[in-house]
Amino acid sequence: MIVKIKRQRSAGCAPYWQKFKYEGSEHITVSALLDAINYTDDLYDIDGNLASRIRWECSCMQAICGGCAMVINGVPALACNTFVDEVRGKELVLEPLSKFPVVADLIVDRSIIYENLNRVKAYIDSLAASDAKSHEHQYSVAKCLKCGLCLEVCPNYRPGGTFYGAVFANESYLITSQSADEKPDLVDEYKTHFGAGCSKALNCQEICPVGIQTITSIMKMNRK
Repeated sequence: MIVKIKRQRSAGCAPYWQKFKYEGSEHITVSALLDAINYTDDLYDIDGNLASRIRWECSCMQAICGGCAMVINGVPALACNTFVDEVRGKELVLEPLSKFPVVADLIVDRSIIYENLNRVKAYIDSLAASDAKSHEHQYSVAKCLKCGLCLEVCPNYRPGGTFYGAVFANESYLITSQSADEKPDLVDEYKTHFGAGCSKALNCQEICPVGIQTITSIMKMNRK
């Protein structure tokens, strides 16, 4: 199998493509394949040129941390949760997420997600009494990995823009539903940074690796 990777030495450097040959089992995850390519004495590309190790990010390898998010044959996904033999195409093409600054190779800087949440003070000051009817969706939303896949596929999200995307809608719901304070300021921020810009394409819901029903969060926040 030919593995084509979009590489970048560091932020600000020009990206370039490099191909590698992989001859092992294809019934492995993309993350395992990257490990197999990297863990050799010397790494050579398909043309026999000495290559630097492929840089990518991971932590849990169990679809819990979201660190290995990348674009795999045109589809944003988690590398640890995508099997090579299930990917369509004769080549395996790997690219970094396009809506975040590239740090190196397949690693991107997703700190903007947390910066936006901090900017609008999206946090709980004091907890409200528990509402059993809300537990199921609260638990689902709390599993958000902040991986950025929802922003990658969103037609409304633009880097540096005022629309914060599905991750903000879900976080707004979670905080307002659990806070003793009604959080009117956060509700206003939701109007500005999500409600006014969402076209309800719901690509975010379809791509979410943990299956968060963002439409439910949207409906509950719209009521507020």
